[in-house]
Amino acid sequence: MTPRRALRPALFWRVAIGNAAVLAAACIITALIFSPRVSNVAVRELAIFAGGLLLMLALNLLLLRRAFAPLRQLTALARRIDPLSPGPRLRVGGGASEAAELADAFNEMLDRLEAERRDSVGRALAAQEGERLRVAQELHDGVGQTLTGVVLQLGRAARHVPADARDGVLEAQETARESLEEVRRIARRLRPEALDDLGLASALRVLGERFAEQSGLVVDVHVQPGLEFDEQAELVIYRVAQEALTNVARHAGGARAQVRLARRALEIDDDGGGRGGGEEGGGIRGMRERAVLIGATLRLDQSPLGGTRVTLELP
Repeated sequence: MTPRRALRPALFWRVAIGNAAVLAAACIITALIFSPRVSNVAVRELAIFAGGLLLMLALNLLLLRRAFAPLRQLTALARRIDPLSPGPRLRVGGGASEAAELADAFNEMLDRLEAERRDSVGRALAAQEGERLRVAQELHDGVGQTLTGVVLQLGRAARHVPADARDGVLEAQETARESLEEVRRIARRLRPEALDDLGLASALRVLGERFAEQSGLVVDVHVQPGLEFDEQAELVIYRVAQEALTNVARHAGGARAQVRLARRALEIDDDGGGRGGGEEGGGIRGMRERAVLIGATLRLDQSPLGGTRVTLELP
């Protein structure tokens, strides 16, 4: 269907050619009425007639271009709209007109779509966080307690087994202890207890410390004092920082990361090999969806450290 549509002339040129034909016909008919003897028409008069016709056609094109400008703007805006980067709107000057009414209707449609997008993303992420909390509690209360019991039982067994079998029991105990720590780490990633218990600033510092311990990254966390956000915004900020640091540790191959939170923005810089503007994966898309939830904007840029800067511009 696209090739067939491309063969049709644009609406602007269809209207312009139609107007030009009407103007030319009107001028020729007028000239014939007032000069019935065409042979007496001087070359100078014919030149004036042709010049006037061309001038009228040029004015017609100019006026039509101005009249069709809102449609071109609407088309350009519709092509660059990204559901995960809301905000752009069409503005048409010149007072009340059909073009301004069309722009208002289009902007109202965008408002409705963005509101529905926020609601749907909010419901999906709320369900996701609820499921994360449920799984984290089951890991902590179920699997975690079971592994704790196994560690204690192996410790008691190690004191009563023969010496030649003790090393194997102690090795099994250490394996169970490592598994217990892994379960606890997964539970903390699913639902950050530091965010619930200590607040956003402390949770971000704990997050940086854990990433430093687990991945070897040097993570610097700076939080502006006195910041206050609602519960939903705090969770979004924490998840964006967590996902950005995960990308640095897994994919960027960097050795250093910086996390800075101020009143208007969260910034995560790294010195890895990643660059902003590349193909976006599921992690970045997830960050954009969370940003939409609180009316924020996510940007990827070149970092002063040499890697990527992830910026969450807060509303």
